Amino acid sequence: MKHWIIAASQGHDKSIKTLMDEFRSGSGIVSKEDLAAALRAHQAAVDATKSPQREAAEEYHRSLASVVGT
Repeated sequence: MKHWIIAASQGHDKSIKTLMDEFRSGSGIVSKEDLAAALRAHQAAVDATKSPQREAAEEYHRSLASVVGT
């Protein structure tokens, strides 16, 4: 689980989902505190990657995909 926490802390969406699923299963492998810390770190990493340039590039990519798909 430590590797999933590290990956989630770096913004990896599938890792945070895996941690949440494991916590919900009640196995006790992921504590509430570990999950909370991973969620905070994940959100901080995601927020750190946001920029107007990145959002413009994503919009451009979506517009190209819609043209190619038709």
